[in-house]
Amino acid sequence: MLITAAVVAIFVYGMMAAMLGTILPDLSSRFQLTPRQNGTIAFAQALGLMLASLGVGPLLDDFGKKAGLILGLACIGLALSLLPRSTGYRGIVFLLFLLGVGGGIVVTGANALTSDVGEAHRAIALNLVNLFFGLGGLATPFISANLFRRDWVRLCYTIAGLTLVTLVIQVAVHMPPPTGAGRFIFSHAGPVLGRPLLFLLGFFLFLYVGCEVGVWNWLVRHLIAQGVPESHALYILSLGFALGMLIGRVAVAPILIHVSAVRVTLWASVAMAVTTFLMLRVHRTAAAAALVFLAGLSMAPVFPTTLAITATAFPSMTGTALGIVITFGWAGLALSSRVIGSIAGADARRLRQALLVIPASAVIMIGLNLAIISALR
Repeated sequence: MLITAAVVAIFVYGMMAAMLGTILPDLSSRFQLTPRQNGTIAFAQALGLMLASLGVGPLLDDFGKKAGLILGLACIGLALSLLPRSTGYRGIVFLLFLLGVGGGIVVTGANALTSDVGEAHRAIALNLVNLFFGLGGLATPFISANLFRRDWVRLCYTIAGLTLVTLVIQVAVHMPPPTGAGRFIFSHAGPVLGRPLLFLLGFFLFLYVGCEVGVWNWLVRHLIAQGVPESHALYILSLGFALGMLIGRVAVAPILIHVSAVRVTLWASVAMAVTTFLMLRVHRTAAAAALVFLAGLSMAPVFPTTLAITATAFPSMTGTALGIVITFGWAGLALSSRVIGSIAGADARRLRQALLVIPASAVIMIGLNLAIISALR
């Protein structure tokens, strides 16, 4: 039942994470928003994610995962219920910030809850639970396009309703109360925050999320600039990269039975560096699709397995440690596209050079992973 509660929470978070990209064109048209205002709205959501992930750790450690998940889902449901009634730009910014706060609490709480299954199965459980993040992310645009004919108001109310159902599930499921070993105690914070390992893991996740977001946000534009038709480029992103991510998180489960989590992230980083570099060098649609799929497979285990390493390394104040590491990841989300966009400028031909940030980051991840292995020893 704990895994079920975590799965439905992560699924709702995945649906929420895909909301902005799905509804932003309609919001921009209705309220006549400028590209700069669109950027501010996206940054507000990212800021909410970062602040919530950083601040929710002590709540999870002191009051338990149930309290955190209920609070996060309540924020998501409230934001989605009020968004169709918003009257202008400022209201949208506030509600997307609230949506980010709820999402940050839920993703930290659900992953912390999953880590409670025990050290022996933690990495496997986290990979399988986070598979449902991808399914939720695919569900939102599918529902919008095929069931609601891009009616963003109905989409908001529908996901708000699913969020309410998920909140009821969290209330009904019995979750273990916080133990003395896991509670947030200020006198214990120094040893946790003073370990370089925590920040090695955080910077590792910062680079990884930047790579993943870079592919999600820029791959289609890059492929179009290489002469790939837009419809084919979107197909490569959805059934190449996204499908690779989903399959990868299932495929890595049996590997984690025999291989340590930190070795999995090391080889995943190596594969990321190779596949993302090669996918930027090809021009043919078939070759691009194959390499993008392999890049998705490579990236799939990194986020959940890094969280498993964090939870195992910090058995005391686990929620706080996870919140800090996840916050580093959201910082990568906030900065990735700005860095790539700044390098590319207004010239689409420079986008391929700008996207070399992705394989370069993966190479740095290899070095960080070796440092993490040394620190764990």
